[in-house]
Amino acid sequence: METIFNYFETIPSAHRSLILVGGITFFWLLEGAIPLFKFDYKKWKHAFPNLFFTFTTILINFSLAFLLLKSADWVQVNNFGLINWLPEMPLWLYVVLGVLFLDFFGAYLAHFTEHKITPLWMVHLVHHSDHKVDTTTANRHHPIESVIRFAFTLLGVFIVGTPIAIVMMYQSISLIFTQFTHANIKISPKVDKLLSYFIVSPDMHKIHHHYKLPYTDSNYGNIFSIWDRLLGTYMEMDREKIIYGVDTFPDEVKNSSLKELLKQPFLGSRKPTNLDEIN
Repeated sequence: METIFNYFETIPSAHRSLILVGGITFFWLLEGAIPLFKFDYKKWKHAFPNLFFTFTTILINFSLAFLLLKSADWVQVNNFGLINWLPEMPLWLYVVLGVLFLDFFGAYLAHFTEHKITPLWMVHLVHHSDHKVDTTTANRHHPIESVIRFAFTLLGVFIVGTPIAIVMMYQSISLIFTQFTHANIKISPKVDKLLSYFIVSPDMHKIHHHYKLPYTDSNYGNIFSIWDRLLGTYMEMDREKIIYGVDTFPDEVKNSSLKELLKQPFLGSRKPTNLDEIN
């Protein structure tokens, strides 16, 4: 564990880029071999806006990375944060708890908040308005959302007290998981169910991408499923019944246009089509 910890403490940018590109490539190929849904689409055309947003996400995260580094150094020097206030523990447990709690603040809490505050939902809507969810959807985040997500991760570093090694480890694992859970791959329902007791499985997350409430407001987790299960936001449904997109913005042509997606957060919120049913 010490070797792994030391590696992530100084992980080169090239290695982080390799994780991103390697993950997309691997799951892109896997989607062709074992697709969950047989989409009738031009994959590269569909991927263009998603890859554009992936690029902007990378650009924003790299531009603000010095804040993570400074914050992680500060909490370590000042012995500040949850995992630093606990009794002394083995390094492996220290790392697991650090990643676990960062997953709550940087992913679950950020995601939950975006669904509950209307202006933030309109920004996050760009991610949900993909009608053909695949591995390229993973980082389909409007630039404003990338800043919001970064802010929550930064908050997590302060509250949890994670050194930079754990921060880099968390971000790397998080990246792989989001590519995995969005990938259009079909695995055994029994295996998926088993996985969902511990981690966010592909089927578990795809329920979150169903176009109607209450399923859209469920399964917020990214790495660990424990947060959804503990906080009552875990839901199940037959994966064959999942319909991607958002009922309030159903125009697939506009939802595939980069120009329209950049404007989407400013178009004004709309009431869910099945509001009577869920109330």
